[in-house]
Amino acid sequence: MRYPTLSGKRVAAALGMVAALIGAVMLLETGRGHGQAANANPQTGSSKVPTNTLELSASQLGAVKIEPAGTYLFPIEEEAVGSITFADDLNVQVFPPYPGKITESFAQLGDKVQKGQPLYTIESPDLIQAESTLIGAAATLELTAKELARATELRKTNGVSERELEQATSDEQTAEGALKAARDAVRVFGKTDAEIDQIVQSRRIDPAMMVRSPISGEVTAFDAPRGLFVQPGNPPAPYTVADVFIKWMLADVVESQIPLVRVGDPVRVQVMAYPDHEFEGKVSKIYASVDPNTHRATIRSEIRDPRDELRPGMLANFVIRVQKPVESVAIPESGVVREGDGTMTVWVTTDRRHFSQRVVQVGLRANGEAQILEGLERGELVVSDGAVFLSNMLEAPPTD
Repeated sequence: MRYPTLSGKRVAAALGMVAALIGAVMLLETGRGHGQAANANPQTGSSKVPTNTLELSASQLGAVKIEPAGTYLFPIEEEAVGSITFADDLNVQVFPPYPGKITESFAQLGDKVQKGQPLYTIESPDLIQAESTLIGAAATLELTAKELARATELRKTNGVSERELEQATSDEQTAEGALKAARDAVRVFGKTDAEIDQIVQSRRIDPAMMVRSPISGEVTAFDAPRGLFVQPGNPPAPYTVADVFIKWMLADVVESQIPLVRVGDPVRVQVMAYPDHEFEGKVSKIYASVDPNTHRATIRSEIRDPRDELRPGMLANFVIRVQKPVESVAIPESGVVREGDGTMTVWVTTDRRHFSQRVVQVGLRANGEAQILEGLERGELVVSDGAVFLSNMLEAPPTD
């Protein structure tokens, strides 16, 4: 009996078909053995959208945490770098109002002072002149008051004319006005009403003019040795007092961010000296000009420093909240995996046993939460911790 023979080409084709079938069967078995189904979408059953899936054993489920995707209120913020300085309007050089020689100093560098607290005294020629005028005015008023009283008594017996009484009254009123003006002039030098009364009663000049702190704060500069002659506005100032509990932070932001910043926007600041502490404040001024070389504008913020920890010249990183917070779908950052090609993925499940890898678009991040812009809906069950473990399982080579 003769059997039909096949040509070489037909034999090769037949062998190729057999090899292809064997390869397909092996690939299918391998995928089932490792819990992968890379050719079908478990939700739609379509083979057009490949999806990586895993089935975990009971022991493997202990390595992941599952929770529904929720929402989070993400702040819209801008970051920049700045430096700390004393607030100019709360950093006062304390000059005397009149020239004179320093006779005594009451505060030293670094001392905390209150508004109105004496800092130093000067012996002022202008004060001596004002007090001399005060003493003279007081004596004149006393004399005219006695003359008016005498004229009033004499008028009762027609001892003086009506015109003389009117003149005595006018003189007394003029002297009273002069004394009031003299008291006001001495009060300008910092004398209290009690001190002025003492000068009038004792008829003794007190040449020491008290210079007081105009604000509460800390003495940040001191140059007031006894005997030094000082004048208003002639530097250096005998004292400089700053409100150290409020600092300024000056920072430069790129011009494209300027429209996003508003006066009053809240600010959070960190410095290297206190890396675990945030200082709070607000934007107080946006400067009008932009540096033509760097294309940046300066923003000034007032920073609260109740414990006086910040020092002028410190480098500061700060964050400005430029818009109202945005509520969005969010999951913990530990549930997001950056793949080798740069895409962001999460792992979702419907039965807490089978898991599907899904590509998502990630937006803002804050306080350990990641904003999911696309690819995930609120309420879907997602791996919130252990997502890297699943991605590593997917990449692991199959075992026999």
